[in-house]
Amino acid sequence: MTLPDIFLARPIAHRGFHDGTRGAIENAPAAIRAAIAAGYGIEIDLQLSADGAAMVFHDYRLDRLTAESGPVRQRSAAELGRTALRGSGGETIPTLEEVLDIVDGQVPLLIEIKDQDGALGPGTGALEAATAAALAGYAGPVAVMSFNPHAVAAFAEAAPDVPRGLTTCSFPAEHWGGLPRDRAARLRGIPDFERVGASFVSHRAGDLDRPRLAELKTGGAGILCWTIRSPEAEAEARRIADNITFEGYRPTGSAA
Repeated sequence: MTLPDIFLARPIAHRGFHDGTRGAIENAPAAIRAAIAAGYGIEIDLQLSADGAAMVFHDYRLDRLTAESGPVRQRSAAELGRTALRGSGGETIPTLEEVLDIVDGQVPLLIEIKDQDGALGPGTGALEAATAAALAGYAGPVAVMSFNPHAVAAFAEAAPDVPRGLTTCSFPAEHWGGLPRDRAARLRGIPDFERVGASFVSHRAGDLDRPRLAELKTGGAGILCWTIRSPEAEAEARRIADNITFEGYRPTGSAA
């Protein structure tokens, strides 16, 4: 499935339009509503609950964003739904269904399925199935991506009609210490794009000059990038990327 043009027409707010100073915490309902009000697309992250629900949360552990500790995956959806997000004024971790109800097709929604394998390997399936189930019947513009090609392939089996892509970068050792070096070297070349039926990538902004990205763009792939934090960085990224994922500032002149 081709990435709809609307994903290239307006900047995409990274984990929602969040700003801790006004209580809109990343991936929280307030950040989702703020992005809608500003006319931006929205990027969110999914982790899996102990009972198989797709939860809108970035980290594998609760420690950074809540007063709780330990892995997200060891808590039920009900427990996570009672877990308050720091600085949010009492908002809790939402399910994907809850976020879909808020967005309701008003802006494009870009969903990243976080790796559940631990090394971007084949240990996938449950979160992808939960994501597909939540999206069944959703009529708004939506696309799904992951760093893990196995996750993208699993999602393709569960929801073949939803546009899908790969989240990509150079996989530097300082940020991917748990990833085997041979696996990192392979993924660096984005070799699975065609195999998983991807129609776009979302690539690290500081690494956009790779020949493989130019090749994909020439072939019609959408090129998104992450994460832009200033107008200057945006201008540089847009020399190559079709659109940006941003945080920490308000892009001007390009939001609907």
